[in-house]
Amino acid sequence: MTVEERERPVRAVAGAWRRGRLLAAAAVLLALVLLLHGLVPNAVGNVGSLVETFLPWLGLGVPLLLLGALVRRSATAAVAAVLPVVVWLGMFGGTVVEKSRPVSGTGLTVVSHNVGAANPDPAGTARDLVASGADVVALQELTWNARATYEHVLGGSYPFHVVMGTVGLWSRQPLTDTRPVDVAMDSTRALRATVATADGPLTVYVAHLGSVRVFPRNGFWTESRDGGIQALDRALAADRSERVVLLGDLNGTVVDRAFAGLTAQLQPVQETAGAGFGFTWPASFPVVRSDQILVRGLTPDRAWVLPPTGSDHRPVAATVSP
Repeated sequence: MTVEERERPVRAVAGAWRRGRLLAAAAVLLALVLLLHGLVPNAVGNVGSLVETFLPWLGLGVPLLLLGALVRRSATAAVAAVLPVVVWLGMFGGTVVEKSRPVSGTGLTVVSHNVGAANPDPAGTARDLVASGADVVALQELTWNARATYEHVLGGSYPFHVVMGTVGLWSRQPLTDTRPVDVAMDSTRALRATVATADGPLTVYVAHLGSVRVFPRNGFWTESRDGGIQALDRALAADRSERVVLLGDLNGTVVDRAFAGLTAQLQPVQETAGAGFGFTWPASFPVVRSDQILVRGLTPDRAWVLPPTGSDHRPVAATVSP
């Protein structure tokens, strides 16, 4: 064997470690964005909030990096790709685990659903919600034309209800102290009510915050939604109720920094009693969880997403105990 033949494997190994440095740098950058997403600035186009909205999906960058490492035959890139894998698993590995528990007391099941203004079958959607067996049902994006349908179908199982603007609440137990809540919108898109449960009064908020948009020039537009979050923060901070449930389409994920004030006061049930990410929108192939259930003074026992209805959102449900 010649000297050149003996050195060829050594050169091949050395080359595998020299190649793919840009891919390795991309892997490190991906890991840093995942780990330090709170430092991604919002100053230009709300990029930080946009990243946080789709944060779990950044993990899709790992297969692309590994493919690039394979094509380039780069050991450096392949090893570096392990870093975002470790970070992603550390952040979201526990999310995919079933976290429900036996009901710790007198369980109450709540459901929230953006029924969709363009829903072609409101009666079918209402029947699906009744079939869920929920004790309390909160609806958002109610239209004037569909309102009577929901009242008729839900009324057989939920004798108590209130509708204000485009949001409504149906309950098996009596409702009192019902009133609108200001969420910085031109129309009424939030309400507050007290449900007379067997374990005492339960304060329920129903909200549909302003929409968000992604524009080519302006980036992630969240002004209307963020104003609603701040208004909800103030309302909840002033509410002295011991047991509170917030149900609604908040047009954002609770990882988004805009919700920090809200999650400081209320606990998202999906994070503590759900399995998986609980994505709800769009209904045909959900990629984000914009529909939320948050609680205070209650124990989340179980959280889940219901099958799709005629809406572009999927309903969310939770069982909570005092």
